[in-house]
Amino acid sequence: MQYRQLGRSALKVSELCLGTMNFGPRTSESESFDILNRAVDAGINFIDTANQYGGDLGVGTTETLLGKWLAEDSSRRDRLVLATKVHEPMSDDVNDRGLSARHIQMACDASLKRLGVDHIDLYQMHHIDRLAPIEEIWQAMERLINQGKITYVGSSNFPGWGIARANEKAIAKQKMGLISEQSLYNLIERSAELEVIPACREYGLGLIPWSPQAGGLLSGPAQDSEGRRKSEGMKNAATERAGQLQQYHQLCAELNEPPSAIALAWLLHQPQVSATIIGPGNIDQLVSVLHVPEIRLSRQSLDKLDEIFPPRGEAPEAYAW
Repeated sequence: MQYRQLGRSALKVSELCLGTMNFGPRTSESESFDILNRAVDAGINFIDTANQYGGDLGVGTTETLLGKWLAEDSSRRDRLVLATKVHEPMSDDVNDRGLSARHIQMACDASLKRLGVDHIDLYQMHHIDRLAPIEEIWQAMERLINQGKITYVGSSNFPGWGIARANEKAIAKQKMGLISEQSLYNLIERSAELEVIPACREYGLGLIPWSPQAGGLLSGPAQDSEGRRKSEGMKNAATERAGQLQQYHQLCAELNEPPSAIALAWLLHQPQVSATIIGPGNIDQLVSVLHVPEIRLSRQSLDKLDEIFPPRGEAPEAYAW
């Protein structure tokens, strides 16, 4: 396993970040534990979750499952970079959501209890909250830092202007601000290249791409029948992009790597990426991508991927002059 700094911080994280959204609703507790054990054995030290994860089993289920696994061995916690998120509705209560200072404090305390830990390494705002003043958000985050409950703050699904606004407010107070942004980014969906990635570069945020397989489109035909890939929307998307995907699969065959591995490897060749999320639903899916940090794509292969999936460019040059 290879490790990189998370943005401009001195914190080092594994290039593969274990996403846990499947744990509980799709992947049983026992298999989730097997995945966690195998991931840690392989050198993965970065685990990402969210307070809302749990699907039909209810919000908080995934954090609770992680808490049970951490409790099995008290030495696990100190070896891991543990990340979770706040913003999404946790109940029908009108204040049990968003990024008010009240909700941030209460949500953090609830996550700590479910996880069974005394601090969270990376506390991420799951979405932007246009109703919450950034001064109120930083007041809450600084309070949590001072209480020793969180160490770093990150964003998720933020636009470029949101990253800039948040960090300019932090800079004005001589605070560190955001160190990471977790964003939708993959070979098919490259909109982050317009403004999010330039903002991350300017303010020193490490990018953590989610949905690196584009919901399964980039995983290869052998896995097309699993999970979300059964939906009509995914089937239509695969039909619309049949030509692109055929070229992609041909290139992967020439590189002697599965499409899922090349999709992840491409992300790790992008300079702003600190780690990419992997979200295995079973142990086989995890094992199939553990070698990805070792893949080195040539300039020719990277150019070919850009030819198949054209880049968006950066703002404002992409759409103005």
